[in-house]
Amino acid sequence: MTKRIVIALGGNALGNNLPEQMIAVQHTARAIVDLIEEGNEVVIVHGNGPQVGMIANAMTELTRSDPEKYIPCPLSVCGAMSQGYIGYDLQNALREEMLRRGIDKGVATVLTQVQVDPEDPAFERPTKPIGSFMTEEEAETLRRERDYDFMFDPKKGYRRVVASPKPGSIVEIATIRTLFESGHIVIACGGGGIPVLPTEGFHLKGAAAVIDKDFAAEKLAEQLAADTLIILTAVEKVAVGFGTDHEEWLDELTPERARELADAGEFGEGSMKPKVEACTQFVESGEGRSALITLLEKARDGIAGKTGTRIVR
Repeated sequence: MTKRIVIALGGNALGNNLPEQMIAVQHTARAIVDLIEEGNEVVIVHGNGPQVGMIANAMTELTRSDPEKYIPCPLSVCGAMSQGYIGYDLQNALREEMLRRGIDKGVATVLTQVQVDPEDPAFERPTKPIGSFMTEEEAETLRRERDYDFMFDPKKGYRRVVASPKPGSIVEIATIRTLFESGHIVIACGGGGIPVLPTEGFHLKGAAAVIDKDFAAEKLAEQLAADTLIILTAVEKVAVGFGTDHEEWLDELTPERARELADAGEFGEGSMKPKVEACTQFVESGEGRSALITLLEKARDGIAGKTGTRIVR
């Protein structure tokens, strides 16, 4: 039976730079088109960690080279740039792969904004590193001039950190839904979406933040009434005791068990834990919803119930 699926692509699906990305998206497209070929309706969310950092670094260097000519580029604009060029490569790879298999479907990248709550506690505790390391003097200048926050690494120096708030409403959801329900493949909420804050009137102001792409994918899956959320990552299944001699790979979890294991510290804070939490949240958001965590190459087998970790009620 065909399903409405939202797929969240991990960093391994895109590579770390432009040449790697050109190769990686071909491989990624084949795995996604496997699902499309079986009649599933698909929306794709991707990360942008290395890419947005690369853009931010380039913009910082440009500003340093001639501060009178070039003004600082907001992180929200860097995020928009990353959505554009990742979407460009990914949608072309998907189009080529579908045409190769005789599938006639449109593919579109929607530059997506996601509202965040200005009162989100994450803004009080920025933890997401972005951009390059710098000296104490450089960091102090940016702290004074632009009110940046920094983390310190004794071996590498100072690095900017920003907030990672939870996603709220997706601004372009109506556009995404219209394309999706018309049979198109949609790439949306890239990098978790461009975080924006409401202001007076109708203006949306970009926030210096990064939204976790797995939580953004969960929010998108809810708002599209998807059947399944698939988070594709670097491992075939979720494990408890990961990397220890009592490691155990999990085939299926209930939301209650997933939450219990997360609270017990079984999942890495910056890696597997947000994936499990996003899946749990989606499964609990409506009847008949399921989630899957597995390898990119195993997506079709995972949907068929042959591998991966399924979260179901």
